[in-house]
Amino acid sequence: MNSIKSLYNNVISKITLEKLVSHRVVFHIDFDYFYAQCEELRTPELKTKPVAVCVFSDRGGDSGAIATANYIARRYGVKSGMPIKFAKRKLENVPEATFLPTDFDYYSEISENVMNLIRKYADVFEYVGRDEAYLDVTKRTEGNFANAAHLAQQLKNAVRGNTKLSSTVGVSANKLVSKIASDFKKPGRPYSSRAR
Repeated sequence: MNSIKSLYNNVISKITLEKLVSHRVVFHIDFDYFYAQCEELRTPELKTKPVAVCVFSDRGGDSGAIATANYIARRYGVKSGMPIKFAKRKLENVPEATFLPTDFDYYSEISENVMNLIRKYADVFEYVGRDEAYLDVTKRTEGNFANAAHLAQQLKNAVRGNTKLSSTVGVSANKLVSKIASDFKKPGRPYSSRAR
């Protein structure tokens, strides 16, 4: 009799869970100004200065574009994709402004470490690039957005505590809206949208 009751409870629990998870919960985690943040980890004195990480072209000099800039540099109008010479003009009166070449090997190493941590929070993990990933967390949140918001904050805290990187997590029922949500709430704030 107990085995039948146990089987019944397991079936009922499974049916209830399936009803709960009929709505997916997807995170998009994106690291704020990732390359510049990596440089700040390497050289902590940079945290108080405008920093731009540059992809220099083969033509030499200031030929090339800004890969990313920290938020201090962005206050002066420096943006990703901007020609380096334009960015230097915007910061010409800021003597502490720092322009660094990209170091993709270093960024990849940091990315690999943090992605290994993030994977632990996902039912299904999808690597997108060095600084972003999608996580399907439907099962572990039981399809509940309140649980998802709590898990998103735990994820951000774990990433910050283990790597000192700030990130933004968008939460919704699909990848597109989660991506939009993470972009919308930068820097560093979680945002939940139940839009499908």
